[in-house]
Amino acid sequence: MTLDLSLLQQKFGSRLQTGIPLARYTSARIGGPAQALLKVETANELAQIVTMLWELEQPFFIIGGGSNILVADAGVEDVIVLNRARHVRFAEHTSPPTAWAESGANFGLLARQAAARGLSGLEWAAGIPGTLGGAVVGNAGAFGADLSANLVMAEILHRKPQEKAGELPAVQREKWLKENFEYGYRTSRLKQHPGDAIVLSAKLQLEHSTPQAVQLRIDEHTIVRHRTQPPGASTGSMFKNPPGKYAGRLIDAAGLKGTQIGGAQISPLHGNFFINLGTASASDFYQLIKLAQLTVAEKFGVALELEIQLVGNWQVEKG
Repeated sequence: MTLDLSLLQQKFGSRLQTGIPLARYTSARIGGPAQALLKVETANELAQIVTMLWELEQPFFIIGGGSNILVADAGVEDVIVLNRARHVRFAEHTSPPTAWAESGANFGLLARQAAARGLSGLEWAAGIPGTLGGAVVGNAGAFGADLSANLVMAEILHRKPQEKAGELPAVQREKWLKENFEYGYRTSRLKQHPGDAIVLSAKLQLEHSTPQAVQLRIDEHTIVRHRTQPPGASTGSMFKNPPGKYAGRLIDAAGLKGTQIGGAQISPLHGNFFINLGTASASDFYQLIKLAQLTVAEKFGVALELEIQLVGNWQVEKG
């Protein structure tokens, strides 16, 4: 699909923003311009916008918190849908208690809001910078836990296949149980089939506890994070952990911690975090990625697989 800017301007009018730098919307503070950007404030608005883009056959990519992505210096030719649908609702007196939130809600903030209510189960997520929608798609996790253990159901917007040639694909809102997502380590059915469905909201199962007990566990995790994970602008964990191994330890053993290309550096504290020192480009990051993959493969015979997603026009950076 090719972006038709004049068609989008006709349909969305002044709501459509063009030529917007994406660095301000990514956790690594890196990214070229979006040809077109649409901001949404509610899950219903997100469903309406995405339905229209599907009907218009216009390519799009949803950005929430901007973590776990690396946007190309050349920018993005798809429509960027900036998801700011953040409504949250707790059912504190049910058994078990639950939290419901729209997909643009900050996942770490949701965990801290649960803690303040004495609701346990999301302590591991309190330091995660991304959105709930991204966590559902990527099966976010930390400290031995992941999203799939909490998910009760998620409302998705699903594009059904065309039944007849020339017909527009049918679009439906559906409620998926956890089993529908076919979760694996940092992956899901949605992540494996991008473009077929988006997450509108999700319901998570929690447990009754006390604010003090929940906050204590969050504080313990925070101490570990501060000791092992570097501050600064980054994408989050760069690579998935290979089976039975840790990507950061492999990068460390390969002698790459602290390596710098341009304004990007493999953190001296943790080898699986690449840091923007202030002037990094996406190309700098990409060169470090390839260096880490090549060196670890040569020294240990292990292929490092990206946990982040490369977004935008990467033809120049990839050569």
